[in-house]
Amino acid sequence: MLVVGISGLELTAEERDWLHHPAVSGVIVFKRNFASRAQVADLCADIRATAPRPQLLCVDQEGGRVQRFRNGYSELPPLEGFGRLYAADPDAALALAHEHAWLMASEIRATGLDLSFAPVVDLGRGNLAIGNRAFDADPAIVAAFTRAYVAGMHEAGMAATLKHFPGHGSVLEDTHFDDAVDRRPLAELQALDLVPFAAGIEAGAAAVMMAHVKYPAVAPEPAGYSPRWIREILRRDMGFGGIVFSDDIGMAAAESAGGVKARIDAHLDAGCDVVLVCAPALVPDSLRAVEDRPEPPALLLAPLHGRGELAWETLLADARYDGTRAALRRLEQGNA
Repeated sequence: MLVVGISGLELTAEERDWLHHPAVSGVIVFKRNFASRAQVADLCADIRATAPRPQLLCVDQEGGRVQRFRNGYSELPPLEGFGRLYAADPDAALALAHEHAWLMASEIRATGLDLSFAPVVDLGRGNLAIGNRAFDADPAIVAAFTRAYVAGMHEAGMAATLKHFPGHGSVLEDTHFDDAVDRRPLAELQALDLVPFAAGIEAGAAAVMMAHVKYPAVAPEPAGYSPRWIREILRRDMGFGGIVFSDDIGMAAAESAGGVKARIDAHLDAGCDVVLVCAPALVPDSLRAVEDRPEPPALLLAPLHGRGELAWETLLADARYDGTRAALRRLEQGNA
């Protein structure tokens, strides 16, 4: 099963053909696909009308530097600010993180998408890719924020995706550009990086996104295509029964598996349910790569589809909307 990226503000003829392929079950939207709230809503409606089966429409709308939709949307502060507030007022920090999640998810749902890949539950320990996307360095604090954030997303009718399993925050390298290797033993990872994931699973997160990081003391291959990490640790030991996403197979750290077909096969064979193919240039090869695989179950991603209807007019008329935006502005300014 694939979730694919598209090239522009409207579907091309080739992309319309992709949506008829039985392996394509969703589309991930980026800044390149966004011009305005109305335009991206029309794009989502067109995707749904074109595809012969339900599509999972996704985006990365975390806040801070990872916010694909900006004009017409709330300016969402990065998660790191909640960790700073927690040091002074834990209850206020957790409550505001809950509201951040509700606001983010409400705007995305009102636009017609199902899912923002959030929250980041990696530890804030200096990774180049994670940086201020993490709540804190302390696993117990990140676990508390994870529970609050998942609850806020659920309140807005959105499923939560914990990323990047089993923890991307404690190595320096950015897997978009380099291989990353974390040499710590499993016991240390269980005591630290896995703690927020356990909290998120307990809170009802419906999906997990894997990291392209190698943990050679645990398994020889990166976690994203490691049966040890996915089938044994995540599913058997941690009891996760939801959907497992690969991270983008176009990232440099995914290339260790080989070409496009080798990458897709490695992730699916290891236990990923969905492979992310974010670069449109890789989609044709990806579709050819799955021709010999069984057709995925039609309803596999149903738990991730948005719940309830929410219109922008309703959201904008809600006093909670303006109040949350004001509180987040104060956080960003250091006055919360």
